[in-house]
Amino acid sequence: MKPHAIAIVGNSGAGKTTLLERLIPALKEMGFRVGAVKHDAHRFDIDHPGKDSHRLTAAGAETMMITSASKLALVKRHSGTPPIGELLERYFGDMDLVLVEGFRGSSLPKIEVHRKAFHRALICRGERDDPGLLAVASDEPLDLDVPILDLNAPEAIAKFIASSFR
Repeated sequence: MKPHAIAIVGNSGAGKTTLLERLIPALKEMGFRVGAVKHDAHRFDIDHPGKDSHRLTAAGAETMMITSASKLALVKRHSGTPPIGELLERYFGDMDLVLVEGFRGSSLPKIEVHRKAFHRALICRGERDDPGLLAVASDEPLDLDVPILDLNAPEAIAKFIASSFR
């Protein structure tokens, strides 16, 4: 079963991760089982030289998992970013809601993060007119065709998200 998902998009430095850090506990307080996916346009490495897990992937393992009593991590090599729908279905079936940071080109419903200090055009109503845009979380008033949510009121944004999926 694929969970509900919403993408939090915005320009680099706009505060997407900070907003997610504040939304996750607010949504959990409402009773949601919340997952998160972060899209990284750059190469990242969660393994570090000298660790056993790194040694296994360096030896050529296509998939490597490290697990303990409280968590697990999976390193899986692939040739390109998997489609977000595939990731949600494969890894998040036990979640009620997944907050996705990035994947701006996906068909997921979106909330765009906007900060006045950055003076940048919106992605979903600037670069393109994204029909999946549900709202903009901003620290300034904007004149748009979608609701403008107060970026500094994460509980209100969480309520907006909850009302979109219940």
